[in-house]
Amino acid sequence: MIATIRQRLRPMASEDLEQVLAWRNHEDVRRYMYTQHEIALHEHRQWFERASQDKNRHLLIFENDGAAHGFINIHLIAAGDIADWGFYAAPDAPKGTGRALGQATLQHAFTQIGVHKLCGQALVYNERSIKFHLSLGFHQEGVLREQHFDGQAYHDVVCFGLLAREWRAKS
Repeated sequence: MIATIRQRLRPMASEDLEQVLAWRNHEDVRRYMYTQHEIALHEHRQWFERASQDKNRHLLIFENDGAAHGFINIHLIAAGDIADWGFYAAPDAPKGTGRALGQATLQHAFTQIGVHKLCGQALVYNERSIKFHLSLGFHQEGVLREQHFDGQAYHDVVCFGLLAREWRAKS
């Protein structure tokens, strides 16, 4: 008998706050974020209350066989269904979770939300994220030179974009 793995995206709920915060504060995740301090639970709750009320934000949890393994934030930023996305897999997620999370998110963004273009960014030293975006079919659209200051140094930000028609052509 062949086992099937059930993967899905679901809306983030308040019950997910502590788990998502633990992932976000983990050093392997935090070092690639624009905000690199450890976030307190009260700060995280305030963010969630604001973000979950924003009709242009889609806060999602990626599940594999009923277990939460990642977080996704899709934010509609411009007329014409242009959106930014941010994401992270749980630091202890099984190998392959990132790819599955990415594919599920693209499917959701382009078919459920109706996004025309999905945009992403990665700090230049986050080579895994850069390779990940390219492997999902994103095009590198530019580099914002010395765009991010982490308190000690300036870092370039690599920008990506994927159009719905490009995604459909590959799917």
